Amino acid sequence: MSDSIKDKVIEIIAEQAVMDVADVTMESTLEDLGIDSLGLVESIFAIEEAFDIQVPFNANDPEQSDFDISSVASIVAAITELVAQKDA
Repeated sequence: MSDSIKDKVIEIIAEQAVMDVADVTMESTLEDLGIDSLGLVESIFAIEEAFDIQVPFNANDPEQSDFDISSVASIVAAITELVAQKDA
């Protein structure tokens, strides 16, 4: 996993949570960080823009999305995979 991807995703999530980057761990959930559904959507848009990718996320039905948002680690892993697919 690229540290630069991990660092950028954590930076975006920390910004949405209005937290210091150091307070966001890979084990954190969005709920732990106080990110609501609107914050999640804004995070997804920021991630898409930062990495020039399309995230397969349905804001109207998150459970039906092919995008695991269960933790920061799962988000970083999914973004890393999407970036690799884009670069392939």
